[in-house]
Amino acid sequence: MSEKRAVFNGRLPSFGQRGSNGAMITIQPDKPVLIAGPTASGKSALALAIAEKQGGVIINADALQVFDGWRILTARPDDADLARAPHRLYGHVPFDADYSVGHWLQDVTPFLRRAERPIIVGGTGLYFNALTQGLADIPATPDTLRMQANALTLKDLQSALDPETTARIDTQNRARVQRAWEVLQNTGKGLAQWQDETPPPLLPAAQATCITLDAPKDWLNDRIARRFDMMLDQGALDEAEAMRPHWNPNQLSSKAIGAQELISYLHGDLTLCQAREKAIIASRQYAKRQRTWFRSRHKTWDHITADRPDISATLRFDGNAGD
Repeated sequence: MSEKRAVFNGRLPSFGQRGSNGAMITIQPDKPVLIAGPTASGKSALALAIAEKQGGVIINADALQVFDGWRILTARPDDADLARAPHRLYGHVPFDADYSVGHWLQDVTPFLRRAERPIIVGGTGLYFNALTQGLADIPATPDTLRMQANALTLKDLQSALDPETTARIDTQNRARVQRAWEVLQNTGKGLAQWQDETPPPLLPAAQATCITLDAPKDWLNDRIARRFDMMLDQGALDEAEAMRPHWNPNQLSSKAIGAQELISYLHGDLTLCQAREKAIIASRQYAKRQRTWFRSRHKTWDHITADRPDISATLRFDGNAGD
């Protein structure tokens, strides 16, 4: 059983407020839908509900769910979910490969041109930002420079950034800080300057129905803990054991929350209780950063509070495929 169905017990997810403007959110069958929100907030369940009610293909916008190898820990859809609606861009990248926002934009572009309506769902704010606001064509980082960056501390990376970039990024997110450092060192221009020279977006927000799930802290923290326990029950330790021979903490796929902790348990460096606690704390910290990002960047999106019942009070389906 998938995490989503176990949590929601076979029912539609808990959503209850109207959109941010107080009006019903109309879901049109021929208009793309974007669903963003923090981890464990119910995004995938909402995407499935829309796809089953009205049709469409669900497209991943989560930077860790693109990789194979960590299906359980990244909460990728299971086989039962895949049978309920078409899903794309999940687990399609080798776990030892590099993958960037630019790669994702290239991968998602064909789905924006097909007849079947895309329902793009995930928690990676940079993906949605690049999709709806555009992405600068920044040259790839050489491997030698990437290795140099991997060896630096977060503080060293932060101190080398230009002020404009520092003001725009989450300076506690190492991946974001390292990316900005690499861009500056490789091109001589700060990431902020590259962003200011960004070309037009592939999908302006005005051309899509844009929904952000707002998850209250205490409600979400409890769900995060319960979801990680469910992942353990579903075989997350077996998954970690299978990945252990290939483990490299510098790979992007290794950033899956819980991966480092479970590998440390398998190596005998942590007890299972300690690994569980560390993973849950890391997930809650990540969710906090996501909430901060979406509050700042998605002010014009429709917002739904994720802990309240009755999705019918929030969404109105126009021209339902199932009617």
